[in-house]
Amino acid sequence: MKTFHKENSLLNLLSESISEGVVIVNDKQHIISVNNSLLDMFGYTTDQLIGQHLNVLIPREVQEKHKTYVKEFVKKSDKRQMGQGRNLFGMHKSGKQIPVEAGLNPFEWEGQSFVMALVIDITERQKQERKILELNSQLEERIKERTKELHSTVKKLQTEIDKRKVAEKKIKSALKKERELNELKTKFLSMVSHEFKTPLSGILTSTILLGKYKLAEQQEKRDKHLRTITEKVHYLNNILNDFLSVERLDSGKETYRPTTFKLSKVINEVVYNANMLLKGGQRIEFPPEVDEYTLTQDEKIMELCLSNLIHNAIKYSPENTIIKIDVESSDKTLTISVTDQGMGIPEEAQPHIFSRYFRAENALNDQGTGIGLNIVKGHLKNLNGTISFVSKENDGSTFKMSIPLVATSK
Repeated sequence: MKTFHKENSLLNLLSESISEGVVIVNDKQHIISVNNSLLDMFGYTTDQLIGQHLNVLIPREVQEKHKTYVKEFVKKSDKRQMGQGRNLFGMHKSGKQIPVEAGLNPFEWEGQSFVMALVIDITERQKQERKILELNSQLEERIKERTKELHSTVKKLQTEIDKRKVAEKKIKSALKKERELNELKTKFLSMVSHEFKTPLSGILTSTILLGKYKLAEQQEKRDKHLRTITEKVHYLNNILNDFLSVERLDSGKETYRPTTFKLSKVINEVVYNANMLLKGGQRIEFPPEVDEYTLTQDEKIMELCLSNLIHNAIKYSPENTIIKIDVESSDKTLTISVTDQGMGIPEEAQPHIFSRYFRAENALNDQGTGIGLNIVKGHLKNLNGTISFVSKENDGSTFKMSIPLVATSK
């Protein structure tokens, strides 16, 4: 201290040994003592501060508030940290404001009140704090950017995963289709081998036997074998036509040539050809008014579809039964129904009856390729028509195909 009495040499020694600035003011806020650290901090000499009002070290804009604050502080006489929660500034001799922290300590000496303030220049600390805040801000921005990049990466990974799942699904689907195709090929080759071998054997046998019947009285036997040959050739021809239809439907090469014709022409042709296939006592019935119906469609396709339904009805019905054809017509649609009294279709087989090469368990002993109904459905679909059925095992079936009276093919 520079102004205290000599008895205060110990206090003076202590104040000079600390790095904080020390300033002591009386109850009128006049400076009575300072240490060298404070002088260095504010740029003054001792003579320039001793006796001066404390305002010389306080910015002008806060001097009034500070005066009131010190009076209240001296009255309460308690130790405290000055300006908690606020930014404090001291005024350097050059006029520059210095950020500071100040701790106030009141005390009594020889009946007088004094306040000792410990002042710390926090300029460097604030620089460090600002630097830390800047670094934190930069770090937060980097974290945000990295998080954004991470989200973008995760999104890309998810997109890639989704693409791979789709690709995997397509591959599995392709493999499944390939297996199904291989199964169909195997089934097809087996079916073709069986379906061709049986009629060809019949044709060969009948041909050999024909050569043995040379006498006039053996004409009936010759006619029997000629009918067998004709029937087998007709059957093989139908199979080949079915195979050609499948190929054209699958390749999209099937073309339709609509013409205007009477329904009776198609029915008479189909029934005439089917009569050669009838079993003993079987007969085909159809209403006489079919001659009234005229339509514009592909006549050959209509004949193919109806033939398929009639041939199935004959094949899967016993002797002495009736195959019945019914016809209905609306303003735009013609519906033909074929009803038999045959073995019917088991309930568990009905969902698959239009699937290619499918044959119900109760029909496996009869000749057939399992592609006829599939072909019919394909043609009718292309002509904006439909096919449906009702059936009960051992109680017959009714197949119903509907087709526009005027061709509207897809």
